[in-house]
Amino acid sequence: MDSNQITVQSTISADSKKVWDYYNLPAHIIHWNFASDDWQCPWAKIDLKVGGKYSARMEAKDGSFGFEFEATYDKVIDQKLISYTMEDGRKASVSFEVLGNKTQVTITFDAENENPVEMQQGGWQAILDNFKKYTESH
Repeated sequence: MDSNQITVQSTISADSKKVWDYYNLPAHIIHWNFASDDWQCPWAKIDLKVGGKYSARMEAKDGSFGFEFEATYDKVIDQKLISYTMEDGRKASVSFEVLGNKTQVTITFDAENENPVEMQQGGWQAILDNFKKYTESH
């Protein structure tokens, strides 16, 4: 693994179709795409195809801070893999691996230079943990 890449992972107790849908449909993304309960994701827009755009608004519930996360899809393999390039040129990939009646989601992304690696890893892992909790409870 490249030293400027970070990996987070979670095994979700759901089949790959449900995990794929909950990960990629805006109606679900808005319920899990934040790292802590004092944040929210008011909207998400997805055009899930090569060259298509991903865009989601992430903001503090108190309105003190927020941003839009945007990316362009580079590769999409249904229920298996998504790779994309973020606005700042960093790359990320999300793999979906069937493990019996569970699905392992692994995200690998290029680190940015503004925040410590541990903070970036912790934030992305918290969002993935939130995804797991939401997917398993619905």
